[in-house]
Amino acid sequence: MKTPSPEAQLDLLKRGTVEIISEQDLLAKLRTARPLRVKLGVDPSAPDIHLGIAVVLRKLRQFQDLGHEAILVVGDFTALIGDPSERKRTRPMLRREDIEKNVATYRDQYSRILDPKKTRVVFNSQWLAPMRFEDVIRLGAKTTVARVLERDDFANRLRSGVPIFMHELLYPLCQAMDSVQLQADVELGGTDQKFNNLMGRDLQREFGQEPQVVMLTPLLVGLDGVEKMSKSLGNAIGITDPPEEMYGKVMSIPDELIAHYFEFATEVPIDEVAGLQPRDAKARLAREIVTVWHGAKKAKEAEEAFERVFKGKELPAEIPEAPVGRDELKHGKIKIVDLLVRAGLAESKSEARRLVSQGGVSLDGGRVRQPDAEIAVTDGLVLRVGRRRFARIRLDR
Repeated sequence: MKTPSPEAQLDLLKRGTVEIISEQDLLAKLRTARPLRVKLGVDPSAPDIHLGIAVVLRKLRQFQDLGHEAILVVGDFTALIGDPSERKRTRPMLRREDIEKNVATYRDQYSRILDPKKTRVVFNSQWLAPMRFEDVIRLGAKTTVARVLERDDFANRLRSGVPIFMHELLYPLCQAMDSVQLQADVELGGTDQKFNNLMGRDLQREFGQEPQVVMLTPLLVGLDGVEKMSKSLGNAIGITDPPEEMYGKVMSIPDELIAHYFEFATEVPIDEVAGLQPRDAKARLAREIVTVWHGAKKAKEAEEAFERVFKGKELPAEIPEAPVGRDELKHGKIKIVDLLVRAGLAESKSEARRLVSQGGVSLDGGRVRQPDAEIAVTDGLVLRVGRRRFARIRLDR
């Protein structure tokens, strides 16, 4: 297929972006008629990729499809610091074994978006770990404290009296060194990465390189309709979520997010759905998103399951079983928070308490509202969390 003209490439690449610094510079780079080195850094602080991260990964795939070099920088070294972007307090420092576990999951998941045969994957520990302390001091001399404190999250923490630690100040410089090492032409990132990406431009100039173009994509709002999508906030849709769960999550988003998700999580033109009622538009959105990650057949099955359960008020055709030993019961009862954890519907007792307090838990159709409630357990009891998650209790001897 013939490569589009630089101007046509620019038009394609602009969709789904918030800001390009600058369009003129990007067009000039595209006119060089050579493959551009397009860099995206991913922070392996969580094991799974969700739709929010997929927004910028899909933009990298777009560059890849246009014949440019896609470089995925896994921040296995910078994850030890923790990206302070938009953080109100210091991130806990991750253990090396946790980072390595998350990186292994990323390897499998990024290939669902990028062409793995054409993707260059690098780890920034390759060049950051060998640096001597003298090298770090010389790197620190490339910028000023005032420049680093220009970022809003640091300024807000200073005004609020929240501590900023020295290692956090080094994070933007470490990420900028990635751009220098790779001689990046373009760096992609969410809007929360603007400061870090611009620091890459600054440092490239200091090292005598042509500064990279910064292309910023939006932050996908999560299921709560308030915060950006995040696994830690429990408002995310993972790209490996089962089809029925993914479909149900999309159907639960606030109506005002429908256009937002169509623009940044699908390729559907907005005018195709502009006239639809919110319920119909959301169903189309859920089908499209499940199709992207699981295929049309699974999307159709997920839609049918959703209609059967939530319109017909029926239980799912298949409910996973959760074995509970009779010796775990006291006089035939167990605390609801322990049962939720035992059934795999909550990761911790604190999460289970929150789910119950929010009114999201029911047993055989009856709502449970007291986090300290003790439940009489019978074989075949159906436990439900939210609209989509079920478990059938199986009592073992």
